[in-house]
Amino acid sequence: MGDNDKDADALRRMASLATPMALRVAVTLGLPDRLVGNGAEAAQLAVELNVSPVALDLLLGHLTTLGIVEPTSAGYRTTEFGANLCADAGNGFTNILLHLDSAAGRAELAFVELAHSITTGQAAYPRRYGQDFWADLAGNPHLRTSFDQQMILRLQEQIPRIVTGFDWSRFTTIVDVGGGRGALLAAILTAHPRMHGHLVDLAPTDDEARHTFSARGLDARTEVTAGSFFDALPAGADAYLLSDILHDWDDEHTHRILARCVEAARPTGRVLVIEPVGRRRAITEMDLSMLVIYGGRERRIDEFRTLAAEHGLILDTVIDLTDQRCLLEFQLAANR
Repeated sequence: MGDNDKDADALRRMASLATPMALRVAVTLGLPDRLVGNGAEAAQLAVELNVSPVALDLLLGHLTTLGIVEPTSAGYRTTEFGANLCADAGNGFTNILLHLDSAAGRAELAFVELAHSITTGQAAYPRRYGQDFWADLAGNPHLRTSFDQQMILRLQEQIPRIVTGFDWSRFTTIVDVGGGRGALLAAILTAHPRMHGHLVDLAPTDDEARHTFSARGLDARTEVTAGSFFDALPAGADAYLLSDILHDWDDEHTHRILARCVEAARPTGRVLVIEPVGRRRAITEMDLSMLVIYGGRERRIDEFRTLAAEHGLILDTVIDLTDQRCLLEFQLAANR
């Protein structure tokens, strides 16, 4: 095979949808867990799962090619490599990112409408599902639950570096805007015993945040409000934290969020943005995901600066907190 043929074959494999969908369907059916140990025959599995035995055998055949399962005298069993897709693997893949009934797994299927997003600059999710991502979450509690879990998973390994990589002690009060279940705010408050925090997020996530704070012994220093960051925010705090928020939204909605922060902040207050930054702490694949799912993007420093300027905010500091996220600190122009 010549070099051109090898290149063409490599590109074909990159473009194929068979493998990513085979992995997602395997996880959704629970195959990696079911086939641990001695494994099972395809015909037996088909009866258990109420699926076509012929089609299931084809799926297991491709999973064998991928090294996820291997044939045995008893049928098929999960390999050591395939065990990374098991529910107890501890990497979050199974129930959070690949399962087709999770928020992330469902959302990634919108990539089949990528051409729509490239043509219009808008999210593909509504084109596929008839409503935007957030409306889908609101109408399907199981999607909301898996999304909240996804947010925890996405940040949990980075939280220690976020807490130690910035001088949070400068603030006595902080509002975590769209703070989810409160893991990040709880870690900040635990490290700074004199600080008080106020978390704002939609129901029922607000109740989960209360549980988080109670479990950490932070009830006396925290308050939780069920609400949207498009509505009025708690006023008078030293800092307003937006962690992985703005990249989920287009410029119009981002302006609305920033406006609410500025409206609520005291004259010397700060707006803190933590998220991947384009061409600095963001991968190109995530850029496309933000566009397709939400209609957002991983903005560059200059784009953040331009958006903020319309609200009298001046970018004061940029800190590379982790290998994935930066912290951008904005202050009101009048206090520069």
